Amino acid sequence: MNQPNQQGSQRPLSNESSPQADSVKPEKERQTRLMYIEIKAGQLTGDARIGYVTFSKTGKTIYYNERAFQTLKGAGFKSNYVDVETGEEVWISGPKKDGSDRLYGGRKPIGIDQDARQDYWVNIRNRPDQTDQATT
Repeated sequence: MNQPNQQGSQRPLSNESSPQADSVKPEKERQTRLMYIEIKAGQLTGDARIGYVTFSKTGKTIYYNERAFQTLKGAGFKSNYVDVETGEEVWISGPKKDGSDRLYGGRKPIGIDQDARQDYWVNIRNRPDQTDQATT
């Protein structure tokens, strides 16, 4: 799931082989939530994941898989957060019950982090028979 940003660097959105690092999270007691994260990279659709994020105290920064995303406060074009390290613009929102998570539709598969599959398929999608599915 590597996607070059406008500056040419590549950062994976997900790293299934290692757990989320606490090094980016300011404190462990921060609120966590299951969210949909899509890299926009100047396009309408991009690589996407569903996984747990952690919020800063103010809620203006979201941490996911060793990355920090800061709110664009409505200033983004088809995006609402930006990677503070790379400048990549992303769309982050809660996952939808009907699975139509992409901001601009499309049927490109969406990866689901292993630690989020049970919660996503049972509590969000109401599809407990799908808990072994790694993509939507």
